Parts: sequence; C-alpha cells; structure tokens
Amino acid sequence: MKDILGELETRRREARLGGGERRIEAQHARGKLTARERLELLLDEGSFEEFDMFVRHRSTDFGMDKDRPYGDGVVTGWGTINGRMVYVYSQDFTVFGGSLSETHAQKICKIMDMAVQNGAPVIGLNDSGGARIQEGVASLAGYAEVFQRNIMASGVVPQISVIMGPCAGGAVYSPAMTDFIFMVKDTSYMFVTGPDVVKTVTNEIVSAEQLGGASTHTRKSSVADGAFENDVEAMSEIRRLVDFLPLHNREKAPTRPFFDRPDRIEESLDTLIPGNPNQPYDMKELILKIADEGDFYEIQRDFAANIITGFVRLEGQTVGVVANQPMVLAGCLDIDSSRKAARFVRFCDAFEIPILTLVDVPGFLPGTSQEHGGVIKHGAKLLFAYGEATVPKVTVITRKAYGGAYDVMSSKHLRGDFNYAWPTAEIAVMGAKGAVEILMRADLGDKEKIAGHTQRYEDRFANPFIAAERGFIDEVIQPHSTRLRVARAFASLRGKRQSMPWKKHGNIPL
Repeated sequence: MKDILGELETRRREARLGGGERRIEAQHARGKLTARERLELLLDEGSFEEFDMFVRHRSTDFGMDKDRPYGDGVVTGWGTINGRMVYVYSQDFTVFGGSLSETHAQKICKIMDMAVQNGAPVIGLNDSGGARIQEGVASLAGYAEVFQRNIMASGVVPQISVIMGPCAGGAVYSPAMTDFIFMVKDTSYMFVTGPDVVKTVTNEIVSAEQLGGASTHTRKSSVADGAFENDVEAMSEIRRLVDFLPLHNREKAPTRPFFDRPDRIEESLDTLIPGNPNQPYDMKELILKIADEGDFYEIQRDFAANIITGFVRLEGQTVGVVANQPMVLAGCLDIDSSRKAARFVRFCDAFEIPILTLVDVPGFLPGTSQEHGGVIKHGAKLLFAYGEATVPKVTVITRKAYGGAYDVMSSKHLRGDFNYAWPTAEIAVMGAKGAVEILMRADLGDKEKIAGHTQRYEDRFANPFIAAERGFIDEVIQPHSTRLRVARAFASLRGKRQSMPWKKHGNIPL
C-alpha cells in the first residue's frame, strides 16, 4: 500500500513540475508566473480541485511519443473565489509552449461542460502558442470543440479570458467569444497572424507589441476590456470582477455587505454642471458619488472614452452603468462608443444585472468617416440592445439629451422603468443655435433677431419640463438626491418581470 501511495505522490510531483525546473525558471525570467502559481493567486486558498492531472497526449508523429508530460499543457478544475464556485483552466507554457492538442482541448471542454451543467463561471488563463503543429487537424478539431462550447455557454454562465502570454491563430477566437478579455502588459499578445507572417504576406514590418499587445487591443481594436501591470494584479482584479457577477443566468448577482447610507446626500452634485453649456465636467464624479463606498469597476476604460461602462453596487447589489462622458468628444455617440456600450448592455441583460444610464449627449458625431464607417448600423446596435433589455432600467439625464441620441440612451420609449432628469437637463431635437438656424433661416442676417429667437428657443425647450409634461420624464430631481432616488428606484424594481415575444433570437444589426 505504501508503495502505491508513494508512486501516486511521485506522479503528482512530476505533473506539478509541468515542463520541468529549467522551463519554469525561463517562465519566471520573462516576468510570468506558472500556470499553477496563477491559480493559487486566483482561487481561495486550498479550494482548487484539479481534474485530469495525469492526462497525456496520444500523438506519435515527429517523435512525440518520447515526450508525454502529465497534464498535456493545461491545468483544469474548479475552486472558489470568495466562497463562490468557478471553473478554471490555466495553460502551461512550459509544456510545448502551451500549445493545444486533442487531449488538451478535451480537458478544457470537460470543465466547460461542467460549468454549464452546474451553473458557474468559466475563467480561462491563456498562455499558448496556438495549435500543436505535430497533431495537425486533430488540434484544429480540438479548437473547434472549445469554440462550440463557448457559444453554448454564452449568456448561460459568465466567461472570462485572461491573456497572459502569446495567443495566436485559432487561440484568439475562444477568448473573443467570451464576455470579458483582459491582458497583461508587456507579456501578452493576441493576433490571428504573427509579425513574421505579416511581413511575408504584406511586407509590413511590425513588432508583436504593435501588432497585438495590450496597448493595441485596449485602445485601438477594443478586443480587450482592460490590461494589468503583471500576473499578480491580473489575478487580484479578476477576483474583484467575479464578485460583481452572478454565477449563472438564473441567479442574480450576489448582495455584498455595504457600509454606505442609501439616503446619502451629495450637495456637491448641485454644482457639478458648469454654467457654460459648452464646458465639460467629469461624469465619473457622479458615478463615484452614486456608488456604494465610491467603488466602480470600469470596463474598457481606454477605448471609446466618450462613453463609460462598468459596475457599481447600490445597497450591496450589482448595477451596470452606462454613462456619456462630456470630457471626451463632448459625450457624443459614435461608432466605437455605440459598439462598446451595446455589448455591455447585452451582457447585463443576459445575466439579470440592472442598468443605470447617465445621459449627457449632444447627439451622434457628424462627419464622413462616421457615415462611411456605418455609424447608422453601429448606433442601431445600442438602440437594439436597450430596447431588447428586460432588466430594470433607470435613466438620469443630467444635461444635454438631443435628437436620436436621446432616444437611444435608454429613454422611456425603449421601456425605461424610471427616467429622471436634473433641472439642468435640456431635452430637444437639437441645440438652440442649430434649431434657430433651420427654423428662422430668413432672419440669419439679423444678429439681434437671431439672438432673440435663440433665447426664446432655450426658454421654451432647453429644460426637462416639456418631456415631463408628456410623461417621458417621471420626475425632475435634485442632483444632490440622485443616489437616494436611484437606489429607491432599483429597490422597487427587484421583482420586475418582463419578457419579449417568443422568437428563436433577434437579428441585431451586427
């Protein structure tokens, strides 16, 4: 019996070493942790239960039968984050560069199937050179099996991908189908084809960082939702994100203890809006002053900064926030911000997370680049997402809400539940200057007349009361009481039940 137990421990030690001490040292030299070290930081201490530690690949070509390490380049299993179950896989770059083989894929598929069956998030720590060339089509088939499970799990359980090393070819498509993608600065890359292939095909000379580094994907492509300084920060922040999310689509997000009064009054909000209507202010200040303890987890901070998305808690319960940011492009909606916000709204709706929308939008960004880039269809994505969402929706208009952008930003007409406005709100088809130039074109040469027309238009329309008269605004509220009114609104909506007509699925304007 002792011999058998001793053999078990020997095999376990071998499996835990992955590709061996030399390759582990090389991993550390690159500033990266090993697959198991990452899981130790991600999961609660002692909670990890591993699957398939002794799985080996079955390939015999190219001398592969002489090198068959345990685990086959990925560590899989389940554990807990602050006591809540998650399924995880962590690719091991020390074993064949983390490349995906048939058995490697089977290990990932097993925990994804279990996650859907048992209702728990999937977190993938990706550190892979792509498909294992020695296995040919078998490795490609393995990727496709993983992709299919990403699709089946979408909207059922949250899926989070963390890119912690190179991620090339087919390896990028599984993360692309997950709900959130995060990267690690300077050590992680994502691209369909690497710099060498790009040079061969297009003669472009580009570095891996320029082609698919964290800066590229968080600022330009929007593929990644955020980037962290190192592996340790990445694991800490993923733990924080999971705390905001439900385990699956039939369960609400957890209610956390909170130490902030729901009726807290913020007098400073009464002076947040500048006297000059063209002067910007920071919408994040409002978000932080509404949130419990000023805690805000921002998503896609570095992309399309004219709109803000992320999670807060109100009375301990998760709320998704979408807010125009007057500090960037005056808060206009454009192609990038519409896509960014639409994806976030659809995630919240899929997982029963209420949505708070803070509005200060002068309209859609004009210009040929926007029109030629399809702003009509991209703007419609956000419109579709809000109109389709059946979760509790509370909207607060702080200043401008002009034209079609007023409709798009969770207006009462898109089944908004509570639509509030500050006294400073201006709800109209367009700003006074533009409206007068159209309506009073005959008087354009007379500055005094135009000034009078502009003033009359502002007096008549540059306020929230016309909309309130029609019931499109439920209440004009004092800015200092915003947290109280929003918290009470969401509290009253906790039992909300709303559904769409039966359909296989809608056809969002992609």
